Amino acid sequence: MNYLGIEIGGTKIQVRAEDEQGQLLALERFNAYPTATRIRQQLTDVIQQLQQQIRFDAVGVGFGGPVDYRIGQICQSFHVDGWHEFSLTDWLSNLTNCPVYADNDANVATLGEAMRGAGRSYEQVYYVTIGSGVGSGYVRMGEVIHGRTPGEWEIGHLRLDPTGTTLQDVASGWGVDERIRQAVATHPNSVLSQAALQDPGHEARHLGAALAQGDAFAERIFADTVQPLAWAFSHVMHLVHPDVLILGGGVTNLGECLRQAIEEQVARYVMPAFHPLPPILLSELAEQVVPIGAIEWAKYNVKG
Repeated sequence: MNYLGIEIGGTKIQVRAEDEQGQLLALERFNAYPTATRIRQQLTDVIQQLQQQIRFDAVGVGFGGPVDYRIGQICQSFHVDGWHEFSLTDWLSNLTNCPVYADNDANVATLGEAMRGAGRSYEQVYYVTIGSGVGSGYVRMGEVIHGRTPGEWEIGHLRLDPTGTTLQDVASGWGVDERIRQAVATHPNSVLSQAALQDPGHEARHLGAALAQGDAFAERIFADTVQPLAWAFSHVMHLVHPDVLILGGGVTNLGECLRQAIEEQVARYVMPAFHPLPPILLSELAEQVVPIGAIEWAKYNVKG
């Protein structure tokens, strides 16, 4: 059997084809257009081209927003207009002539890490993606744990204080971008400020390089990112207490320094009875975590 895994995000689209053994058959990645109609045309063009060479038996989709996984319908899109109450499974089934299974991108990413990534040695896997938004998922013994429709595990919407500030507001890639932009004027000579001014809209990308140079402004931004993440993850430990917590998404390109800083701070917030804490690891599947997870979601549903 051949499988197609699709990631539909706020900024990028990925399409990955594999055979039954997980051998890569094709991989396409492109920037997402700003409307659902144009994204569907992008996907149609790519899928039809792949179908000239590969016959697909099932399709899995990870979508960046709440999805009613039971019927494959998008409930809401926070980033791109035109997806509200759109049936991904009906549309893609007509396009590919095979069964289609859709879920939230963080859920399928968690399944990917649990089955083929950093979580494959653990029974209970909690995964957090820190990218343009912040999302998460939970897999127990190979099963995605769902809540009531339209979603669950929306850790990015966790309120950090009574004013309504969310984790996503301050710790997502877009949130870090905004905090850097707001503070550049007061740190005009910093390494991070100089890089950010030359690359507007992608300020967070320069945080790692500025940290490596010992930039004080970058260190402040980094600390103000780590603290709310650690605070949120302490709630995961208290409420779920998984075997492992895995970090993914673009912000985790900061690497080991981010993982270690979060791990150290989480320990301060978790009650002593839960020590030693479960390990906090970086994603092994990196940018392929959603399309690989989407393929695993298709396999899970096909095989029951």
